[in-house]
Amino acid sequence: MNLLEILRFSQKYLEEREIPKARLTSEKIIAHVLHCDKISLYANFDRTLQKEEKEEIKYFLKRIAEERRPFEEVLKDLPAGTGDHREENRELLRKSVEYLEKYGVPSPEIDAEYIFAHILGTRRALLTMQLAGKIEEEDKNRIREMLWQRGKLRKPLQYILGEWEFYGYPFRLDERVLIPRIDTETLVEQAKHLLTEWERPKILDIGCGSGAISIALALELPKAFVTGVDINPGAVEVSRSNKELNKAVNAQFLQSDLFARLQGQRFHMILSNPPYISAAEYETLMPEIVRYEPKNALTDGADGLRFYERIAKDARLHLEDGGCLVFEIGSKQAKAVREILEKYDFQVLLTGKDYGGNDRVVAGRIRGEDDVDKT
Repeated sequence: MNLLEILRFSQKYLEEREIPKARLTSEKIIAHVLHCDKISLYANFDRTLQKEEKEEIKYFLKRIAEERRPFEEVLKDLPAGTGDHREENRELLRKSVEYLEKYGVPSPEIDAEYIFAHILGTRRALLTMQLAGKIEEEDKNRIREMLWQRGKLRKPLQYILGEWEFYGYPFRLDERVLIPRIDTETLVEQAKHLLTEWERPKILDIGCGSGAISIALALELPKAFVTGVDINPGAVEVSRSNKELNKAVNAQFLQSDLFARLQGQRFHMILSNPPYISAAEYETLMPEIVRYEPKNALTDGADGLRFYERIAKDARLHLEDGGCLVFEIGSKQAKAVREILEKYDFQVLLTGKDYGGNDRVVAGRIRGEDDVDKT
């Protein structure tokens, strides 16, 4: 049952027992249990309550109905030590933000809230509903450890938490794989659009990393079958773990240097988010990236175009007739990548922009004989 259903159930329970102001009383009970104000109840109406929260609500409902006493009087019977810790916890959160600011963390408030929410077992959006409860010393120590990693060591938040969301799905992460970025969701969107002409498309994701692209497509297109490959065995292990986490039964992951283990196999789409950062640009990246994310997944050590060339050169041998090749690109690489596609006889279909308005995706299709005749 979600929060709104619990509210309705509680009100009905009290009304049936002729308790005055049943709705107001049920709101007070649930707001107390969830450590929030009444306005927040309706702002988070779809929240799923934990078993312990439901039991506490039932406890108050039963006592009010049996003893015919107002909620405020029943509340006074609570044992010592169950007071409101909201101010204490807000101060702890404020000091946490200041600590991250001291070390130049780009989004200190957001990162501190994610850390608190992770330790308290809630979503960041619901954090304010958890701040009235007592934070045990063990959990405070875990918060301090995470803040130290994020601030002093500048370890990426996603690696500290060990998880992150991509395209609405959860993914486990560690330093063997890149952190999935929201810009890469553009690649998934464009791929879905191009795949509509096939009922059961076969898809190849080169350089699968955490498996985020492969798994998102497998879940969004349940009739598709997605193969993800990566040269890094650690990345393949992470991808397989995320496959199990998301129950993506129509995806598989293999260790392979590009097409090496795919001889004779063909796909309706090949897509890739390859290492496209140039060697010069890599030296200017934030410490979080340079210190922790796998270098060979970020840069080709040259001009950032080597993998587009290698993949485009051999892709034709692994694409079905009319198949598509889709790349994520750096914001200034669209022209160069389009030229690479044309060099290997692909018809450029589109250049797609990310949520920030930057060029992020280039897609091409194998030229058929009719296409060649027209050029």
